[in-house]
Amino acid sequence: MKQLSPQNPPALKPWSVRMVESTLQRYTLNDARWHYEHGLQVMAIQKSAEATGEARYMRFVFDWIDRFVQADGSIRTYRLDEYNLDQINAGKLLFGALDRTGDKRYRKALHLLREQLKTQPRTNSNGFWHKKIYPYQMWLDGIYMAGPFLAEYARRFDEPATFDDVVRQILLIEKHTRDEKTGLLFHAWDESKGQRWCNPVTGCSQYFWGRGIGWFVMALVDVLDHLPQEQARRQDLIAVLDRTARALVRVQDEGTGLWYQILDLPYRKGNYLEASASAMFVYAFAKGVRAGYLPKDFLFSASRGYQGLLQSLIKIDAQGLLTLEKVCGAAGLGGDPYRDGSFEYYVTEKIVPNDPKGVGPFILAALEIERAGANGGIME
Repeated sequence: MKQLSPQNPPALKPWSVRMVESTLQRYTLNDARWHYEHGLQVMAIQKSAEATGEARYMRFVFDWIDRFVQADGSIRTYRLDEYNLDQINAGKLLFGALDRTGDKRYRKALHLLREQLKTQPRTNSNGFWHKKIYPYQMWLDGIYMAGPFLAEYARRFDEPATFDDVVRQILLIEKHTRDEKTGLLFHAWDESKGQRWCNPVTGCSQYFWGRGIGWFVMALVDVLDHLPQEQARRQDLIAVLDRTARALVRVQDEGTGLWYQILDLPYRKGNYLEASASAMFVYAFAKGVRAGYLPKDFLFSASRGYQGLLQSLIKIDAQGLLTLEKVCGAAGLGGDPYRDGSFEYYVTEKIVPNDPKGVGPFILAALEIERAGANGGIME
């Protein structure tokens, strides 16, 4: 594989399209799972279909959805009683499917996922547990999994009080996980303070994991799309996005424009520049500027991050297929085997090229940069 040079001559296809094409050659419907990371990647392909008008991309999206959504609106392999926020994320695809077809089974499936959130276990302070198996725990990841879905559902199905709940979740986890010194957010918070991974005084996990904050800032820019202008605490969410984005710019790598797996410890042995977090930050910054949630100077940071992805983490094989390198395959807390949230844990988790959790955000980031015209024309 060859490393990309930004000086390569222009070609016809933007990087978003090239990554979608590469993904469709690697990913078959036999690989499909009703799972947050698959849903993220397919949603990125759906966004590319909308941007390009490419019917083949949209057919793929519908074929993917229809492997799961049954005639009665049930979702194959989904179980409401797991109370797993991760399983909500793929449901975001159903809004577009309903718009394009009017098919009642997509509406029923949306209502089914909404039912989970009506009875999702909550902390004493009214935050969603990340999963039933993780009692009294809120993770940054869960804000992305459930927040944008719930905000869009509230807008479409006229649940104005639900907007308050969406905002509550975001402000609650920011309150408990934000570090006053750096402005960064710890990965998770255990209200019960009983987990071995948490600080016994604050309940927070120990480190600033890049993708955790990536999920959070992506959630913010997506939730704000659906939140009414008159919503009482809309400006509070914009302020959260702004201060979190400023904290992220302070830890952006000067040389590459990328971000590290553990954001604030770039020189510690084992740490590395990580693709999924970097792509998530590029997406959130570029979209935040476009939508007016962030000042225009964040587009410079987004452009630097995007160029870093192209120069350092995108490789091209002999067939012209793209590979996104240095994607953290997984990171969580607790469970069995137990994940202790140590620095060593985060930096030794497997690295997976073309993991959907990196590919999806890369496509979304590329679409935003291309839309902004900020280095989106640099192609091979």
